[in-house]
Amino acid sequence: MGHSRLVITRGGSLRPRLMKFLDTARVYIKSGDGGAGCLSFRREKFIEFGGPDGGDGGRGGDVVAECIAGLNTLVDYRYRQHFKAGNGRHGMGKNRAGAKGADAVLGVPAGTQIFAEDGETLLADLTAAGQRVCLARGGNGGFGNARFKSSTNRAPRHANPGEKGEEQIIWLRLKLIADVGIAGLPNAGKSTFLSAVTAAKPKIADYPFSTIHPQLGVAACYGREFVLADIPGLIEGAHQGHGLGDRFLGHIERCRVLLHLVDAGVPDAGEAYKTVRRELKAYGHGLAEKPEIVALTKIDAAGQDTLAQQILRLKRAAKKTPLCVSSITGENMQEALCALLSDLGADASSKAPQSEATLERHP
Repeated sequence: MGHSRLVITRGGSLRPRLMKFLDTARVYIKSGDGGAGCLSFRREKFIEFGGPDGGDGGRGGDVVAECIAGLNTLVDYRYRQHFKAGNGRHGMGKNRAGAKGADAVLGVPAGTQIFAEDGETLLADLTAAGQRVCLARGGNGGFGNARFKSSTNRAPRHANPGEKGEEQIIWLRLKLIADVGIAGLPNAGKSTFLSAVTAAKPKIADYPFSTIHPQLGVAACYGREFVLADIPGLIEGAHQGHGLGDRFLGHIERCRVLLHLVDAGVPDAGEAYKTVRRELKAYGHGLAEKPEIVALTKIDAAGQDTLAQQILRLKRAAKKTPLCVSSITGENMQEALCALLSDLGADASSKAPQSEATLERHP
């Protein structure tokens, strides 16, 4: 996941480098100062009573955040954390006003939340491509002396300086926009499921925490498409920082449905299910109340007797009959997609969100 850059190697050849996933960034912003007003008088040969002609200063540039289609990481803010808008130009004689300062635009992916320096005050939540929000307004330009001309003051000899711009520190936090969030213990088969139903290429290995950052994919079912988000696995005590912690749960806060996968090869499928549910409840933010589909995975590797016991344990814990799927053989995978589509509702989007334009689609 992420964009690729061309890197020049020591031998001079070009090779693509995958940019890392980054979902949090601390950024300093400053809007531009306003330009000063001009103190000037019109002095031309053969023209009487020239009078004041100082122009106003230009307004300072704003700092603006804009939601850009095709982005799905904040990695650009790893290399640049300071953004300053341009200052307004000073006013000039002959009633010439100064130019406005250039705006500083922060391009962010859809799903980015912008917080104040305290990390709690929400300033903006950008969820669709094209949305813009002004984070810091530029200072107003000062008045030139022509503004102060009156019937009693025909030759004002003062002009205003421009106002200072605003500056602050903000936090950018990305919460991916997806329809379905995939949750489960490490090695529950989440990445394999994602790779089986979408064209995404997550890392798959036979050790825990092979997924260390969220992955997205677009699945299709009966002509409809929806986005799935796979997050790193949760373990007991994840809300206390154990394992990779629970900070990646923020990426499924916006999901409408959770797909809870449980490995049929664990000692007790019911306990595995309860472990993840406890972490979802401890995290809060409404995750535990979302509609949930429970599925037992890797059924191709379990014997019939073991599978029957695991289904019974999981049914007791989840209080619903689980689906039984195999991402390797494809067994019941279509049924799982249909169940997800049913829970998403008849109004499920027939196309992926604009912010996921760069995601690979299932053929």
